[in-house]
Amino acid sequence: MDRLFDLARQAAQLEQAWRSKRLARVGDASLKLMRMDAQAYPDEVHAYAEGLLVLDGEMHLDVAGEAVTVIAGQLYMVPAGVSHAVRPGSHGTLLIVDA
Repeated sequence: MDRLFDLARQAAQLEQAWRSKRLARVGDASLKLMRMDAQAYPDEVHAYAEGLLVLDGEMHLDVAGEAVTVIAGQLYMVPAGVSHAVRPGSHGTLLIVDA
């Protein structure tokens, strides 16, 4: 099991944008790395809360009809059962914490 993660290097090696790679589990949570490529990502709803940590770049969300911008170094928590989608123009690297 890996203990040290070079997130920038691993993000650069991701073959496809919007396809996450699970890095590890911490308790019941998964840590996933994802690359954003300025394309929109469709609306989704989860039965669990989801943490979206922007490592670099910025992410533009539509959360239950409200526009939210998350910049590098910020973490946005999407509550369980809340509809959210990524708007066009989002780019960079995202670390997702979820169940």
